[in-house]
Amino acid sequence: MLPQVPPETWRTLALVATAWAAAFVAALWVGVLVWTWRDVRRRTRDPLLRILAVLLVLVLFLPGVVVYRLLRPPLTLEEEYRRALEEEALLQSLDEVRRCPGCARRVEPDWIVCPHCHTTLRKVCHHCGRLLELPWNLCPYCGTPVPGMRREDLADIPMTDAAAEATSTPAEAQPPASTPETDEAA
Repeated sequence: MLPQVPPETWRTLALVATAWAAAFVAALWVGVLVWTWRDVRRRTRDPLLRILAVLLVLVLFLPGVVVYRLLRPPLTLEEEYRRALEEEALLQSLDEVRRCPGCARRVEPDWIVCPHCHTTLRKVCHHCGRLLELPWNLCPYCGTPVPGMRREDLADIPMTDAAAEATSTPAEAQPPASTPETDEAA
């Protein structure tokens, strides 16, 4: 047989259980408020939305959490930033693809002429043999001026020893300049 428990003991146990339940609900409520505040801070910079989200959970408690979860921004600020960086990197890699100025088809960086439309893409340095961009008047690898460049443009360019040797050829070795008078005589 079970011993007889006085009713005051049952009331005391009920009071203790109610106090524990109330403490648990209060701790859950505070925890949900703190979670909501942290979550909304990671998702938006708008102070009004932050305050409204916390007030929603403060007033409605668990139904407020459900409503907040339905209405909150889907991505955190960090995730949005990473996505924007990925998109920018993807767009930049698309921009880095070399295109022919004549036909707009893809060309390789070491091609001199477009195989599709025969547009000149690059030129070769006559001294070191490396590829140069078309507008360059001086080889950046060896410092040699590009043949056909005007002499007054060369005065401002500091030259290396190899470039000085390439430009200091004797006058006899250079072919005579073609003038309209000699072209007409021929």
